Amino acid sequence: MKKIKITVVGVGNCASSLIQGVEYYKKKNGSEAIGLMHWELGGYVPGDIEIVAAYDIDKRKVNKDLSEAIFAKPNCTKVFCQHIPKGNVTVKMGRILDGVADHMKNYDESTAFIPATKTEATKESVVQTLKESGTEILMNYLPVGSEEAVKFYAECALEARVAFVNNMPVFIASNPLWARRFEEKGIPIIGDDIKSQLGATITHRVLASLFKNRGVTLDHTYQLNTGGNTDFLNMLDRKRLTSKRISKTEAVQSALDHNLDGKDIHIGPSDYIPWLNDNKICFLRMEGRIFGDIPINLEMRLSVEDSPNSAGVGIDAIRCCKVALDRGKGGILFSPSAYFMKHPPRQFPDDTARQMVEDFINGNRED
Repeated sequence: MKKIKITVVGVGNCASSLIQGVEYYKKKNGSEAIGLMHWELGGYVPGDIEIVAAYDIDKRKVNKDLSEAIFAKPNCTKVFCQHIPKGNVTVKMGRILDGVADHMKNYDESTAFIPATKTEATKESVVQTLKESGTEILMNYLPVGSEEAVKFYAECALEARVAFVNNMPVFIASNPLWARRFEEKGIPIIGDDIKSQLGATITHRVLASLFKNRGVTLDHTYQLNTGGNTDFLNMLDRKRLTSKRISKTEAVQSALDHNLDGKDIHIGPSDYIPWLNDNKICFLRMEGRIFGDIPINLEMRLSVEDSPNSAGVGIDAIRCCKVALDRGKGGILFSPSAYFMKHPPRQFPDDTARQMVEDFINGNRED
């Protein structure tokens, strides 16, 4: 099969896990492929993905071969595929804008952002790279709160006419104005804010649906998340969390039969604990009432390596985008967005969204 050519923006832990996974599954066959929702999707397997360009703004990564940059500090995710062959992809200097929180410059070198000195990318230079590299899909892995930076790369995708997968909680696919622009140009887009394969939000949604389906009234719930990667360090700046909290909260609210009052639901990042590295720990509590108004409380603790947990979903999102490109389908991909993202343009129950994705893959749904 033809390769799926992608450009990665943000060479952090999530990009590291994705790139490791592409190489890891090249050595597997379908019967050995553990940890994937789909081994083959639309005729493509994970090893068909090829990274042809990459952008970052940290001098420990810029101008480095991508195979080296994905293991550079401050990345701290688990290494499950040590040998990544050197290629012809050198990490380019991106555009900073609001892509880094000010407080991250004051941490020690192992975690702090260290700005590269090279001149920042322009829209013209990014568009030129996307075109010359043959990029088909731009994979956005910028930090939470990077509103202007995400919009900059979305503009580049539109200009270069490449598909866009928005893994971050800056609302592009779910913003009607942005969505219309991708629709008008016939460019596929999946977004916004990627769900983990089995993470805090998808688990919370399933439990919320269980309460609803079993006739349990949910009165209060919280989801507190801690971690030690730069994502959690970045989110210590609470001003950058507005869209993240909206995204995670709406993802859970949509699984209920009625929205909880704001004072009765609290969902979002809680704290940065350096020694956890890329391990994310979620504390979840749900308080409700069963038959006879009798109270029932559920408490759960979930511990998972954060970045590999999203990479398997990312691999499916890339391949769904490629399927759309092969079919000449542009605009919002509603089915993949609903199943893979926390804040899609339209929310559906997870079992419904899963069936929608299967129908889309099999050509039984145009989306």
